[in-house]
Amino acid sequence: MVWAVHRRSALRVTLSCLAAVAVLGGCGGASEDVRPAPATSAASGTKAKKQRLEAVMADCMKRAGFKYVPYVQPEKQKSAEEKLRAAGDYQAMRKYREKYGFGVFSIHVYPEELNNPAVKPANAPDVDPNLAIQSKLSKTQFTAYRQASEKCRVDATKQVIGKVVKSTQDYYEQINRVSAQRVDATINSDPALVELATSMATCLKGKGYRIGKATPSALYERGRTEFHQQEDKLGRAQRDDVPDVAPPSEEGDLPMYYVPTLTPQEARPYLTKEIRAALDDLECGRRFYPAYLPRQDRVNEQVAAEFGMW
Repeated sequence: MVWAVHRRSALRVTLSCLAAVAVLGGCGGASEDVRPAPATSAASGTKAKKQRLEAVMADCMKRAGFKYVPYVQPEKQKSAEEKLRAAGDYQAMRKYREKYGFGVFSIHVYPEELNNPAVKPANAPDVDPNLAIQSKLSKTQFTAYRQASEKCRVDATKQVIGKVVKSTQDYYEQINRVSAQRVDATINSDPALVELATSMATCLKGKGYRIGKATPSALYERGRTEFHQQEDKLGRAQRDDVPDVAPPSEEGDLPMYYVPTLTPQEARPYLTKEIRAALDDLECGRRFYPAYLPRQDRVNEQVAAEFGMW
């Protein structure tokens, strides 16, 4: 099975799988830049918003004639190792990258460990109950369910968060734009970070890597984006209903990546290349990441609190 996902740039962990969430109930992946748990007050505020969103969603779906169970995914407590990676600790990041690279092709090599939605997970103790509800619907009922769900999400977003959105995709595009604006204002304009990013870019060029924009956020995105594009190329080749080459997207849009079906054996050569590139990236950015990642994390927390992040 080939599935399509929207990959958002700035809010990497919480916004990685829009289309997969809508159809399959989520997608996994060992995202390297794990956000540490936010402050208790911020976390509780965001959780309360999510709970209100889900309650409004359930009432709306009931009026549309569908059962919907309010569900907020439990917050995963970050390990000490994950917190070190989020802070840009070199040794912790290296340990991760030696196995998972940038966290792209690893989902195919370790499908059960990373909760690849294309395979049955070995252990999924906490599952959204709405997936079981959807699985029992006929094709016609499922289409009607998705249409009602989309409208209800739009209505709930306006009622609880005060954000006017046209669709679920528009909701995430607004998040993407707001996040990008704040990164530009607070991170990409910082002279010290710009200097570190320039040094990292020079190092990577010396190792033979192509560098486009050399802003701090572009350097942070570069490696993972490159391998997502490779993954997308494979996914498109497995389908006959999409163009072989991704069309250009406007700035702020959410590019649609088509994730291929790969066995661990098929994916291993791609992951091997990714690991090599990720280690080179880390060596060149070993001064950059400790300065950049905590700043990116603060932006993530602010935007998540503002938008509710459901």
